[in-house]
Amino acid sequence: MSLLSRALPALRLYCIGLAVALHQLLRRLRPGGPPAPVFPTQNGNVAIVTGGAKGIGYHTVKHLARLGMHVIIVEFLHCDLASMKSIRQFVQQFRAKNCPLHVLVNNAGVMLVPERKTEDGFEEHFGLNYLGHFLLTNLLLETLKQSGTRSRNARVITVSSATHYVGRLHLNDLQSRCSYSPHGAYAQSKLALVLFTYRLQHLVTADGSHVTANVVDPGVVNTELYKNVCWATKVVKWMTAWLFFKTPEEGASTSIYAAVSPELEGVGGIYLYNEQRTKSTDVSYDEELQRRLWTESCKMTRICDVGSRDL
Repeated sequence: MSLLSRALPALRLYCIGLAVALHQLLRRLRPGGPPAPVFPTQNGNVAIVTGGAKGIGYHTVKHLARLGMHVIIVEFLHCDLASMKSIRQFVQQFRAKNCPLHVLVNNAGVMLVPERKTEDGFEEHFGLNYLGHFLLTNLLLETLKQSGTRSRNARVITVSSATHYVGRLHLNDLQSRCSYSPHGAYAQSKLALVLFTYRLQHLVTADGSHVTANVVDPGVVNTELYKNVCWATKVVKWMTAWLFFKTPEEGASTSIYAAVSPELEGVGGIYLYNEQRTKSTDVSYDEELQRRLWTESCKMTRICDVGSRDL
């Protein structure tokens, strides 16, 4: 792998990160601003949040619980859910309780980890950030369909990031075996989440199900995700995060909005940033690419490919 091919993914990722951080600073300095939204109580509705023990996920769980939701935290990054087998076991246990599911928040993730594999042999960014959520969502989809109603759809919210704008999806090398770059692998996993969300919405719409799927961008947030960056970046982050970065609570706001806002009732297949509908990268709207990624993901997770045809 050439030096240039190693450097380009990192350069793209840091450029988009800098652009978002600057946008956040300008937004913070702008006088006034919209008031914090007030959401309706959730009356014991059930939510599952992956990665809900810390960071953005923790504040998502905290706010949903305050609204009256019963929230189940799933920790993908812990050994109890580190494999596809364990994800299946969790879903079996959840189903055995005959519990409804009104909101699923796919939040957990890793960033810029060195080249390594999950227990199932998948590149870690692709396996944990994307495939785990793909499998979990598909295994819970029937429960979501049964829980949604015409007046109140069940919701799937998936956390991507602005790095998806510089992501490149390599369908012939999703595991980044040919040329590994942690920056490229991370951006690819975030692009895959956007493609997955749009395809999922297409399928549930065609099926007539009362389920919506949306993808959110939390912005540049001061969390533990940056533990794998180089020391120089850590120093810069330590010196500037208070000014340029969102707090984890601020980062959770769009996930919470997508989960409970009445404005999004029945609205799916959109990309949200700062609680606003935003255009994702052009390639994410490629329906053939969405379909091909879905089909390949089904093969990797060994589930039936209902997405290979229009329902």
